[in-house]
Amino acid sequence: MARRTTTDSPLLFDIRLRPDFTLEAAAKREGLWPVAGTDEAGRGPLAGPVVAAAVILDPQRIPDGLNDSKQLTAQRREALFTKILATATVSIASSGAGRIDGTDIRKASLDAMRRAVCGLHRRPALVLADGRDVPPGLACEGRAVIKGDARSLSIAAASIVAKVARDRMMTRADGVFPGYGFALHAGYATAHHRSAIILHGPCRLHRMTFRPLRVDEAEVDALPAERPASR
Repeated sequence: MARRTTTDSPLLFDIRLRPDFTLEAAAKREGLWPVAGTDEAGRGPLAGPVVAAAVILDPQRIPDGLNDSKQLTAQRREALFTKILATATVSIASSGAGRIDGTDIRKASLDAMRRAVCGLHRRPALVLADGRDVPPGLACEGRAVIKGDARSLSIAAASIVAKVARDRMMTRADGVFPGYGFALHAGYATAHHRSAIILHGPCRLHRMTFRPLRVDEAEVDALPAERPASR
């Protein structure tokens, strides 16, 4: 049974963080090596998959400039994505709209993270997972690291890989499902996207359990009854 712990400090919410290799180095001193970082991208959009990545960095070949993907430009993320794939052990997994709607976004995200870790061709001794939860079912110890993409270089690398991989998926989806603007907003609830849903209706990439796509039973009951056709 994998042991789970949470790494957190209230002071971390009050300072600007920059990821480093401190957590990984401490794990190595504990005899836990190699260390994988895992993170996901796409929890909030109305459409598309949630994508997770797991990364084992080579301490001798860590790309310069790794940071939380949200703090980087798209051009910088793309450049780092290429460097990470060239120097590290990387695995990517995703959970689509069907899995998200069939469970919930939290479970779908954690399952994608677990499968990303399982896909690594090197087996980690420790997984550092961004957020408050450790993906269930890991074959090794897992530690949840709040704000991990701003604290751990391994998690930051995973956040970049997951973000770039998902953005590329949504760009390709734009060609399969034209009219929604997926290449522009990656499925997030922009005004353009909401207008496209009204115009075209949802496609099979949309998460029907997310607002405003979800319609609750109470709302259905509140709709006016259909009037019989006039004779």
